[in-house]
Amino acid sequence: MRREEILNIDIWTPEILALLIISGIVIGIINTLAGSGTAISYAVFMMLGLPPSFANGSVRIGVITQTLAASINFFRSGKLNIKKALKIAIPISIGSAVGAQIAVSINQEIFRYIVGAAVIVMLFFVFYKPTRWLEGKSGIVEPIKMLSWHYFLYFAIGVYGGFIQMGVGIFLLSALVLISGYNLLYANSLKVFIVLIYTPFALIIFIINDDIHYAMALISAIGNTIGGLLASKYAMKYGVKFLRWVLITVLILFASYLFGAFNFLL
Repeated sequence: MRREEILNIDIWTPEILALLIISGIVIGIINTLAGSGTAISYAVFMMLGLPPSFANGSVRIGVITQTLAASINFFRSGKLNIKKALKIAIPISIGSAVGAQIAVSINQEIFRYIVGAAVIVMLFFVFYKPTRWLEGKSGIVEPIKMLSWHYFLYFAIGVYGGFIQMGVGIFLLSALVLISGYNLLYANSLKVFIVLIYTPFALIIFIINDDIHYAMALISAIGNTIGGLLASKYAMKYGVKFLRWVLITVLILFASYLFGAFNFLL
């Protein structure tokens, strides 16, 4: 598909607009309450006709709007120390630019299978729920001084996040708790703000390479922001189990689609 055809995908039907906004709301809620919801963005964008590189770039806009809204809430509640977050965000931001450059340079068919592999990894994390073993560190209140290898670790996480957005929050949260020594609640606020800081560096690479479908991304981002605000404001705890199974279903179907399981229907 040529770039002109990609950018001219008709999304202005009521059905597609509703899909983008409603899925965006669900993604925002899942990301806030459970995590890994960005995988649904990849699924929706690619099934609407975007190649992997465009989907990979376009999801970043919703990530920015959602993490901005959440960061404001964390800051107002006194749970976010911007100075400490920026110190960690520097190596991650540098890494994200490197990772994004790798993503726009790789063969798209290969990248499609990499996305599929990442979805399968996300399935593992959704079932395994790594926050269970992070909760054991929740009593730590004094962060550990940053060492040189810590900066390299965060740089590596940034490379991954710039390359593909899915699951970066899990790796970042684990590093903040297990390596840097932050308690789980405080680490979550740092994670959200750090993602907000590093994502524009990756986004710039995708913009330079013209790998963004702005209309699709912005419409979905409206839903992302609404979902994030609803979840953070009303703490919809009773819907977490249901949303987790929604995410699992989407991940299984999306992975099957990426590996060609539905080709016989075409």
